[in-house]
Amino acid sequence: MTEQKHAVVTGGASGIGLGIARACIKAGYSVTIIGRNDQRLREAMATLGPSATYKQADIGRRTDVECALLNIERVDLLVNAAGSMRPVSLGAAPDQAELDWDAVIETNLKGSFLMAHCVAPKLSRPGGRIVNISSIGAQTGGSRAGGLAYAAAKAGLHGLTFALARELAPQGCTVNAIAPGYIAGTGFTGAWPEERVAAIVAETPVGRPGTPDDVAAAVLWLASEAASFVTGTIVAVNGGWRIG
Repeated sequence: MTEQKHAVVTGGASGIGLGIARACIKAGYSVTIIGRNDQRLREAMATLGPSATYKQADIGRRTDVECALLNIERVDLLVNAAGSMRPVSLGAAPDQAELDWDAVIETNLKGSFLMAHCVAPKLSRPGGRIVNISSIGAQTGGSRAGGLAYAAAKAGLHGLTFALARELAPQGCTVNAIAPGYIAGTGFTGAWPEERVAAIVAETPVGRPGTPDDVAAAVLWLASEAASFVTGTIVAVNGGWRIG
């Protein structure tokens, strides 16, 4: 009997992370979701069912990450989906800009590094997978002012992906990133004005917003044996927005 594979998904209590956790369970994984908000984690657990467990942790803190992973012996798939967005622009007050910059870098970049560093010894060899959830903003700088910290953090995540891929490839593990475009129904985009959403969709060749399921499908492909020769790459899941 084949042993059930185990996935760890940060930011798995909502949005893209929750969609990925749900897809992993449907594909036969047991899943541990990690997040900061206990109430959201419990609500997510109610929808994910018995194949899921959760750990409350701030992934920007090494001690939290170590505690969350303490009793997990093997990880077949790590998905770094946790992220946060605070607007940082050149017009911001210096003190506030620095605080917001540090918070965005900590969650989006440092947290992914800490998770990968702590999970690496537990990764299945061969066959272990790490998938980092980036953003189209890493490649465009964002669609409007205020994206300094977020774009820099996600671009840094691309560099982290390449470096991790180089280190882990000889051990039979792959590391890739997904750069979504506009994904509806997430904490990032839920409050965007209808006019902004309509403008983005008009620029998107496929003519619709993305969904968490679109991102989850790419994660499952990268996690599969079919993608065993794919590592150190950025997969755009944006409906063609960059060429639109």
